[in-house]
Amino acid sequence: MTRPDTIRKELSKRLLSRLSTWRDAAGWRIAFSGGLDSTVLLHLLADLARHHRLPPLSAIHVHHGLQPVAASWPGHCRQMCQILGVPFEVIEVQVRPGASLEQAARDARYAAFDQVLLPGEVLLAAQHRDDQAETLMFRLLRGAGVKGLAAMPAQRVLGRGHLFRPLLDEPRALLESYAREQGLSWIE
Repeated sequence: MTRPDTIRKELSKRLLSRLSTWRDAAGWRIAFSGGLDSTVLLHLLADLARHHRLPPLSAIHVHHGLQPVAASWPGHCRQMCQILGVPFEVIEVQVRPGASLEQAARDARYAAFDQVLLPGEVLLAAQHRDDQAETLMFRLLRGAGVKGLAAMPAQRVLGRGHLFRPLLDEPRALLESYAREQGLSWIE
């Protein structure tokens, strides 16, 4: 039986280690969808900020408006950020129709992040190990070439800043255990 705080301590320690390269960044902006992964990342970072000197945190929610139920998501995200004391911003985007709605939504999201990221800031995205495996499977099924089969990069340049995925080595099950242990709510 693990102690209730074990998952938090271990995840916090690994997250802080992975973010060590970015400790001097102008700011950390969290791509906050309100889903499990980004909720865990936001919660962990808000907790770490109370105990460590970190760059200023803020959260960005990109609202696509693709589903009627999505209208409630910005409110959920805003409330979570208020509870954690993290500044919050909603960016509404228009998704241009294309061959893949998912790809068009992703393009709109990253274009929005690109526009708001200031020089030296880091956008922290919460993709995890299961997302990495899923991405590879989709690329295999689409018949991607060698370049297309490369994994999601842990980091890359994005606009005037950088994109970093600090949870890429963590399994989704661990993030869900953390969220349940901490009593978090998220959007499915």
